[in-house]
Amino acid sequence: MDTGSRPAEDSLNTVHRLRALTVELHLLGAEFGRVYGLHSTDVRALICLLDAERSSRPATPSWLGEQLHLNSASVTALIDRMEKAGHVRRQRDSQDRRRVFVEVTPEAVELGWAFFGPAIANALAAIGTYSPQEMETVVRFLTDMQAAVASTRRDPDINE
Repeated sequence: MDTGSRPAEDSLNTVHRLRALTVELHLLGAEFGRVYGLHSTDVRALICLLDAERSSRPATPSWLGEQLHLNSASVTALIDRMEKAGHVRRQRDSQDRRRVFVEVTPEAVELGWAFFGPAIANALAAIGTYSPQEMETVVRFLTDMQAAVASTRRDPDINE
């Protein structure tokens, strides 16, 4: 047995597992979009806005455009479409009325929990089987993998 090739095979297996996870997450997001009539960009926008809310980061239309690599006209159309569907709302800044924030509505949050709740529960159950030290390694690994993939994108401004 050639043990010299084993680390490469193990590493490739890890990459394949990541790819399989990515495909499953993409399929789940696509199903959510299909069920609720959302384009994939709308789903990604909701994810970005929810992440901003969780981190107490105010989300402006320009910030959302940066996250999604969309120009201002496309962001306006996206927000208009999502606002009309009741998924987001525009809030004027109380300090500067010219500034607008985009927030996910409670109804959209409920849709997300209703749909993704079982997947989140399953993920939390799996996470619960790891020690805190193992989770530190997992988080570091996932952070490194996200950075590795982001750094190799040929066109960081591409939008699907």
